[in-house]
Amino acid sequence: MTEQVAPLVPFDMYRTHAVHIGTNQKSADMNRFLDTDRQDGTGLHLIDIEKTDERIRVVASFLNRYDPSRVLVVSARQYGQRPARKFAQAIGAKRIVGRFIPGTLTNPRLSSYIEPEVLMVTDPSADSQALNEAISSGIPVIGICDANNTLRNVDLALPANNKGRRSLSLVYWLLARETLVLRGEATYADWERSQDVDDWESTF
Repeated sequence: MTEQVAPLVPFDMYRTHAVHIGTNQKSADMNRFLDTDRQDGTGLHLIDIEKTDERIRVVASFLNRYDPSRVLVVSARQYGQRPARKFAQAIGAKRIVGRFIPGTLTNPRLSSYIEPEVLMVTDPSADSQALNEAISSGIPVIGICDANNTLRNVDLALPANNKGRRSLSLVYWLLARETLVLRGEATYADWERSQDVDDWESTF
């Protein structure tokens, strides 16, 4: 028997932050990340928060293979901009929030040109310009993926509600905490004393 791993936070916290609330459309790619046993009566597809919890650990471990300065975090979505910015600051990554200038990853003549080794997008659909440029440049892509996202060109999916203010704040907060704990740069207790998840919510 495999040992049961305690969740990073109580599952109720994922639910109160609406991390599990998906969309009324679902993609075949995301079906394996959905909680098909539960319905909320709204017609929305629900994300399996056990898989979200598991993937946060996987993504944190993956990110720690890279020099943090070579990680780029992107968010065009308003609700993702503050959490993405705070996440990048916490782990020492680069970030582009708001408008992504075309050619940033592909045109060395641009002043904005950078060469990250890994890209994290808040929503593969909203951040499609960055995602497409990463693919052209051979850069692996991590994506926070909702029920309706396709996984084409996403190398590592983190299933979660990527449209909600509270969901994105919790996902990025947890991802930052887990990344720093794995590095040995923080403890769970110290992180929770110094970083309140509510402070990560977008103010838009």
